[in-house]
Amino acid sequence: MDKPFAITLNPGSSLANHTGSWRTSRPVYLDRLPPCNNQCPAGEDIQGWLFHAESGNYEKAWQHLTRDNPFPAIMGRVCYHSCEDVCNRAKLDAPVGINSVERFLGDEAIKQGWKLAPAAAESGKHVLIVGAGPSGMSAAYHLRRLGHRVTVHDAGPFMGGMMRFGIPKYRLPREVLDAEMQRVVDLGVEVRLNSKVDNILASMKDGKFDAAFLAVGAHIGKRAMIPAGDAAKIVDAISVLRSMEGEDKPMLGRRVVVYGGGNTAIDVARTAKRMGAEPIIVYRRTREKAPAHDFEIEEALQEGIMVKWLSTIKQAGESSITIEKMALDDKGFPQPTGEFETMDADSVVLALGQDVDLGLLNDVPGLEVSDGVVKVGPNMMTGHPGIFAGGDMVPAQRNVTVAIGHGKKAARHIDAWLKSAAYDAPPKHELALFERLNTWYYADAPKTVRPMLDIIRRQSTFDEVQGGLDETNALFEARRCLSCGNCFECDNCYGVCPDNAVIKLGPGKRFEFNLDYCKGCGMCVAECPCGAIKMVEEEI
Repeated sequence: MDKPFAITLNPGSSLANHTGSWRTSRPVYLDRLPPCNNQCPAGEDIQGWLFHAESGNYEKAWQHLTRDNPFPAIMGRVCYHSCEDVCNRAKLDAPVGINSVERFLGDEAIKQGWKLAPAAAESGKHVLIVGAGPSGMSAAYHLRRLGHRVTVHDAGPFMGGMMRFGIPKYRLPREVLDAEMQRVVDLGVEVRLNSKVDNILASMKDGKFDAAFLAVGAHIGKRAMIPAGDAAKIVDAISVLRSMEGEDKPMLGRRVVVYGGGNTAIDVARTAKRMGAEPIIVYRRTREKAPAHDFEIEEALQEGIMVKWLSTIKQAGESSITIEKMALDDKGFPQPTGEFETMDADSVVLALGQDVDLGLLNDVPGLEVSDGVVKVGPNMMTGHPGIFAGGDMVPAQRNVTVAIGHGKKAARHIDAWLKSAAYDAPPKHELALFERLNTWYYADAPKTVRPMLDIIRRQSTFDEVQGGLDETNALFEARRCLSCGNCFECDNCYGVCPDNAVIKLGPGKRFEFNLDYCKGCGMCVAECPCGAIKMVEEEI
């Protein structure tokens, strides 16, 4: 007797178990671009290293981080963490403390003596880098990792550039700076200090270099036309901060007036405070318009530093200055009022911006300079073949993070140029938007705040102002990451699929869909916490 029809079906036939033929659309796994990664000027894979940190594998997280940025302990202190400004978690409670975890990893690496990944096989090419600051040393690191011989020349006596001579010790301890600079040297980078390059073409020829990267910092303070008597003491902020690195500290007197509203003005005022002075900042616009970051202004105010907003210096004498009060016009621009005030002042410190010494570029064919910076193409190369530039030397925001990013970008293009090729950056994934997240799956977790020194110690010593996270807090903070747009193997899709069409591939390998079973219901997309699945129309 024949078996019933339903029993005699071939198990491999579409009628038996290929129910996927019913669907009109199907799910696909994808990696979307987290907004933090997209925002980072240094090009870090932030979500990638946070993934390892939240599992407690700190060394692997640090190795992942340093693929892009060799200075996490520095960046954890001086980066203005714009990545946190765009963090999707901020729409739930507060952004992930990315910068805090980065600092923890950097400090842990110094403490544990972790080593950078070794360099590739020697390429036979030799690259000259001018400037041992963030951009130059970043480029040196990445070029060395790619197998090129690298020699760095710097006019100063120490590595670090403007990180050392423009950022006070209370923000960036020198032992941290030295440790991360030395790690790059240990990779095989040669650094020649007190070695100023006066002519780039001559230096390239004499040293038989195949390419050069120019990364001279903005060490020249801008001046202002202030009528002053012969006895008036007017100095620039960068000179003051630079002299703090030597034996002979600057003699500013007790009453110090700092002229400017940027981060450098805040830094030099706070430095003067720690030297026992009574600094006052004079700035021609309002606090809202000041280029300094607001948290730095707030810290300065907490330390007792006074600020005269809407004021400008009209004249400087031997022991006093005259300032004019300003008022905003109907367009919000400051205008003179004709009201004057005299203030006691032993010295005036100008913090009005900095320029770069471009003397080494004289008579370089094809190279263009405009508004005090060097013109470069999308590949960071100047108009002269083989000479690249970045950091303070090119049109861009002037901060450590941007400079480090320039060094990495330039290194990739220099590597390609040395191979007579072009570097094409991989295309970016679509952005992981907050609207694609299912945030109800995530637990409430308030942001961990880094501890601050008490006000008394902050005013009287150069001890580091802001503390770091301990391991418990760093782990908690890393686990606040939502993993926007990237599967973290939560098993939700596996659990909610009504057709058992989701296949687990094992730890770290994520999942795949068995499209023979998938009916295209979209439940996996609807329930994915991080938005790492989307539906696409089936081809007919």
